[in-house]
Amino acid sequence: MLGTSTATTLLRQCLHLVRATVKPSSLERFWSKDALPTTLVTDVEEARGSTADAACTPKTKLVEAKLKWFVPLGCFTVALLFLVFVSSVLVIVFSAIKSTDVYKEALDRAKADPAVIEALGSPIRHGFLVSGNANVNGASGESNLAIPISGPKAKGTIYVSANKSLRQWNYSGLVVEVGQTHERIDLLQKSTPSNSP
Repeated sequence: MLGTSTATTLLRQCLHLVRATVKPSSLERFWSKDALPTTLVTDVEEARGSTADAACTPKTKLVEAKLKWFVPLGCFTVALLFLVFVSSVLVIVFSAIKSTDVYKEALDRAKADPAVIEALGSPIRHGFLVSGNANVNGASGESNLAIPISGPKAKGTIYVSANKSLRQWNYSGLVVEVGQTHERIDLLQKSTPSNSP
């Protein structure tokens, strides 16, 4: 943008060129010789001051306001998308582990065992953060899980280790450990081994 003094100077130079090329008698019909430069310059300065500044200032302020919020909002959006992605992956992984036969049977056995009910209370609820791994490939597989459980009296963890061969799970370990006392309740000795598919 041109400053006021630069615009005034340019306008005066243009008027000087107009006066040099146009006959003075034709200009005198409309304006006096002395009134032309000051009136025109004043009109241009007033127009620039009222409309040009009014038109440019809100646009500039709007752009500055948008840029002011762009970086924080962009960072917040990226962080939010990252959290949604990580949460989605966790939900998918935990859902896949919780849908295995080993998880379901270990939880059912713990909920039905009188010693576990006595130690933890009833009802027994499973926790969300299952740790371990479950690898199933058709008729064979392997699973080692730590399943958090809780009841009204205490918390505990089910530890299960099983191998799948010929479409049957064979448990090598199925134990509930009570959190406060570290008492271990073996669930395999109390029931016959499962041959679940």
